[in-house]
Amino acid sequence: MPEFTEVAPRVWVAHYDWMHVNITLIGGSDGLVMVDTHGSERQARIIADDLGRLGAGPLTALVNTHDHWDHWFGNDVLASAYAALPIHATEFALQRMVEAGDRPTDERLAEHARAEEILDTTLRPATHGFSSALALDLGDRVVELIHPGRGHTAGDLVVRVPDADVLVGGDLIEESDKPFIGDDSFPLEWPLTLDLVLGLMTSSTVVVPGHGQVVDLDFVQEQRTELGIIAETIRDLAGRGVPASQALDEGDWPWDEQLLTSAVRLGYEHLPRAQKRLPLV
Repeated sequence: MPEFTEVAPRVWVAHYDWMHVNITLIGGSDGLVMVDTHGSERQARIIADDLGRLGAGPLTALVNTHDHWDHWFGNDVLASAYAALPIHATEFALQRMVEAGDRPTDERLAEHARAEEILDTTLRPATHGFSSALALDLGDRVVELIHPGRGHTAGDLVVRVPDADVLVGGDLIEESDKPFIGDDSFPLEWPLTLDLVLGLMTSSTVVVPGHGQVVDLDFVQEQRTELGIIAETIRDLAGRGVPASQALDEGDWPWDEQLLTSAVRLGYEHLPRAQKRLPLV
């Protein structure tokens, strides 16, 4: 059974096998902030039970690292027990959640192995948006929410706990698999975004990825290097006139090519016009 484990003073992480999602709790004298709430009502009830067993205090706020379903569909369950509980996200992510309505409608979710559970979830979007940075006061501790730039989505945030030297990276950083480059990702900007994230870290920072086990600075630097190679390979191929349809075959990629279909397509689409070249005949 998953339990919240203290990874730094008054910072707990629970790792759930479903989707390998991490839920983070940050404690202060005024209560707790929970980062992400997982992907269904049923799963959120399990998290609520785990929170109760921890007995570290009441929730004072929720934070969603981005707008993908597996990070915020549990909002309603966790927020229902506390009147006027604020839910924080970037302005972009908040707007995407509001547009989703009160029930999941994404047709791709109907094909998920746990589709019935997911689709039976009541949605509660974030209530408080911010553009670049926000400080949450927990009494004797300040928690920083930072939007470092576009990468996994246009609205990712990271959570920094300065006094504990902890950084919650959301899906900008992944341990259980390679970072997911989906249809709403920005592969050319992701390395630069991680440069800003690395600037928030020290050699001893505890890093909580969106999925997988807790990692460190070296791990984040390695992922930044790999994402940088992907971005530069796309720029190089496009600059040499290699069409997008041939890029996966022509490039020297750090990951399995099957993981990079969206990266190549989006990378070519996002290139400035001056960097696109027609193939020579």
